[in-house]
Amino acid sequence: QVQLQESGGGLVRPGASLKLSCRVSGRDDNSNAMGWFRQAPGKEREFVAHISWSGAATLYGDSVKGQFTISRDNAKSMLYLQMDNLKPEDTAVYFCVAGLSGPLEYTYWGQGTQVTVSS
Repeated sequence: QVQLQESGGGLVRPGASLKLSCRVSGRDDNSNAMGWFRQAPGKEREFVAHISWSGAATLYGDSVKGQFTISRDNAKSMLYLQMDNLKPEDTAVYFCVAGLSGPLEYTYWGQGTQVTVSS
């Protein structure tokens, strides 16, 4: 069983940066790949980013390419999402995920952290 706990969300102005963190506890042989999703009010969940166990392979959703950067520190059991030049449309609840079970499908989900971008 894997537990995920996000932190780092908050209220920021457009153009600001924010770094989300996700602490991983527990263990699962299929939990190596990790990622982030987000869900804005009234919208479906959206894929944000994916990273392999080594960190050598990353994948981003089209809407965040060049704006967000995913990284991980396996020694600290941490996953990160650096978000730059934030826009109001980035407002959403951001979820940390692990346990790749299919193409961009994950078994384990955190409870989410709210990011609000507003002037």
